Amino acid sequence: MRPSMLKATALLLPVVLLASCVTINVYFPAAEAQQAAEEFVEDVIGEAPAAGEGSSMIESPGTVGALVAATLEGREALPARVFSHTETRFDPVGFFIASAQAQENVDIRIRTPAIQAIQSRMAERFQGTLAALFDAGALGFGNDGLVVLRDPSKVPLAQRTAVNQAVADENRDRNAVYREIAVANGHPEWETQIRRTFAREWVAQARGGWWYQDSAGAWKQK
Repeated sequence: MRPSMLKATALLLPVVLLASCVTINVYFPAAEAQQAAEEFVEDVIGEAPAAGEGSSMIESPGTVGALVAATLEGREALPARVFSHTETRFDPVGFFIASAQAQENVDIRIRTPAIQAIQSRMAERFQGTLAALFDAGALGFGNDGLVVLRDPSKVPLAQRTAVNQAVADENRDRNAVYREIAVANGHPEWETQIRRTFAREWVAQARGGWWYQDSAGAWKQK
């Protein structure tokens, strides 16, 4: 191989390696995921019933805990520099960083047929059965994005089996939807971050008096 070709290959190799590295490590779009989670959770939980219109399945508690705020982890955008105003030299590092940032500005898709089918089941189950159990203090939002039977004593014995089945069905759908959202957006590796985002959003939209787990697993009332 000629010296000039060897030199060109040596110069190109770092650029190729950098490109592959940047492509693999696409930054998780936290703000877009939070917006998608907010929309999804709002559709599932629905509006709080007016006074006296709640389900009669289980009596609601009389006390309401203090409100809590769910916050998102901050993120800093990487600086991108492709061309300078004072020079026309191509900057390969800036080019690939800018490419990664462009991929970051995406809308998280939650409107695929599979996701919408799961969402419909969850909304029907939540508004028809689970909301009353949250009102009674029997259920709580786990810090892993799932539903937990927090206090079985709040559930009449005759309804225990049905409630356990409803919780199992709900958690099966939740696990499926977190996975499906990540896959539908072309990044299965985002599933854990999608789950964390939704876990925060369930708490953010919980009604007063509902229970949730903090990051350490302790139960708190909203």
